[in-house]
Amino acid sequence: MFHVNGWGAPFYYTANGSTHICLKKATPETIFKAIQDHKVSVLHMAPTVLNSLLQFYEKNKPVLEQDIRVVIAGSAPPPAFVIRVEKELGWEFIQVYGMTETTPLSLVSTIRSELTHLKPEEKARIKAKAGYPMIGCDVKVINDHGEEVAHNGKEIGEVVTRSHGVMKGYWKNPEATMETIRNGWLHTGDMGTVDEYGHIDIVDRMKDIIISGGENISSIEVEGALYEHPSILEAAVIAVPHEKWGETPHAFVVLRENQQISEQEIITFSREKLAHFKAVTGVTFVDELPKTASGKIQKVHLRNENWESHRKAGRLVN
Repeated sequence: MFHVNGWGAPFYYTANGSTHICLKKATPETIFKAIQDHKVSVLHMAPTVLNSLLQFYEKNKPVLEQDIRVVIAGSAPPPAFVIRVEKELGWEFIQVYGMTETTPLSLVSTIRSELTHLKPEEKARIKAKAGYPMIGCDVKVINDHGEEVAHNGKEIGEVVTRSHGVMKGYWKNPEATMETIRNGWLHTGDMGTVDEYGHIDIVDRMKDIIISGGENISSIEVEGALYEHPSILEAAVIAVPHEKWGETPHAFVVLRENQQISEQEIITFSREKLAHFKAVTGVTFVDELPKTASGKIQKVHLRNENWESHRKAGRLVN
């Protein structure tokens, strides 16, 4: 109940006459059972939970008679998820973006009428983006000089927002408030681009951007490429120290059941999908990835453990 889906949904569903189903644990079995038992038509979840539903559906094919839309938030899903959800499950996919500090939503990724002519693959890429500002929200992406980035899908800046939903400040923490809210704009700490249609794409958190040989690499982009591999169930990419390039992308990978693949095969696959400087240079196979209670992958734990091992091995200087 600490999460926005817990405290927010009663306002925009229950208060409007809908039945609000709360689960103690978000497992595929309990979610699909709730959908069948209660004829659920709207779902909210993080991409990792959605991924578990896709895997469950692949094996069990539960019968669902009602139309369903799934609203994704928490982190950027790969476009491959959008295609699978809409083709295999037949659900409508919607991504939203926001923060607790913005109460909470600022962007939505639905396809507007002027873009309905686009091909399905292009629509999937747009739906995988954070989207365009909701009514009453001003959202833009700015560079280090406070200027808006070009709407070319390439120039990266920080996402800032203002609206009547933005918080007044952090409780008894004026320093953090002044750092976050500047000149009336809340600085999210998320880095993004803006495409020619005005859709914002979150490329990473500031702390998750990988800087290799002076080039900025989006860990989200690299993860999206890895999710296209049929043997990979989950992937998280972090920066690891590199003697020549400063740091390079390293992948933590959970394989699908009964799948085997080598580190070199994954490295080669990522080089085929991405510019070589963005490709992973190493892979660690794990049984599961650390997650928050709401299903977000906690890269900070992976990063801290990896960099600590480098320190102990004498390969990193503070």
